[in-house]
Amino acid sequence: MSSRPTLLVLHTLSPEHLAQIGAGYEVAYAPTPAEGASAIAAQGARFQAVLTIGTVGLTADEMAAMPNLQLVCALGVGYENIDVAAARRRGIVVANGAGTNAACVADHAFGLTIGVIRQLRPLDQLCRAGGWRDSVAMPPNVSGKRMGVFGLGTIGLAIARRAAGFDMPVGYHNRQPRQDAAEHRYFDTLLGLAQWCDVLVCATPGGPGTRHAINAEVLQALGPRGYLINISRGSVVDTDALAQALRSGTIAGAGLDVYESEPRPPEQLIALDNVLLSPHLAGWSPEAVQATVDHFLRNADGFFAGTGVVTAVD
Repeated sequence: MSSRPTLLVLHTLSPEHLAQIGAGYEVAYAPTPAEGASAIAAQGARFQAVLTIGTVGLTADEMAAMPNLQLVCALGVGYENIDVAAARRRGIVVANGAGTNAACVADHAFGLTIGVIRQLRPLDQLCRAGGWRDSVAMPPNVSGKRMGVFGLGTIGLAIARRAAGFDMPVGYHNRQPRQDAAEHRYFDTLLGLAQWCDVLVCATPGGPGTRHAINAEVLQALGPRGYLINISRGSVVDTDALAQALRSGTIAGAGLDVYESEPRPPEQLIALDNVLLSPHLAGWSPEAVQATVDHFLRNADGFFAGTGVVTAVD
């Protein structure tokens, strides 16, 4: 019998990363919901640890079916669908990959920002159709715009640092001001932030507390020269309200890496030229994914060695 800890993986990993993890752990790989349910039902008593992601999570019932479970890790920063309270009641440690893909997500957020403000998608289509610049209105500058960050955590701070390179004043809304962010303007309401900024970037955690935080009222406050960028979770934005705002000119445009219907496309948005979409890969790059796997191993190795995880979820 192997002396390695037993690990259930509930998210897609490359063969190379599975091999890296498998060097130290006895791995059961179940990357689809059906495979995960089957593995837990058939082998639940085996598993000492689970590796998941925020959008997949781990429920209280799933934990209950794994009586020897000691550790649950989210591969990335998000853990909104892990039942942390249930884990805490069981004495199960929960850890995440805080900070591992922040640079990649922030890069992508700025790619969406530049792309939607400078209208790169319709301009690309114009060129391919043989058009020329005289036939379109000039897109505005990115530099100098006011950037509002909804959720100034690790990723939000990385976005703010990039904004500095574009001479963009930064404001933010959190539950409370950060003592280490005095150079940025704090807003105690999301509505106030939306009224102030030109570009509103969602970098907040998902979950019930932020569901549809970006609603018709916030979009109205953002205004006809405002842009919405979402690299957090699709649930943060009311898609129907956003579609109406984009169609009516209530806001100028949006760039989304996440949406409520994923992995299905957001049907209300796909015909609109003033929205730029990508399929929830802001945090995906070879460098970022490797960093998340390495960080998971630091969490898991520390836990099973008795020195503790690196980034525990409180």
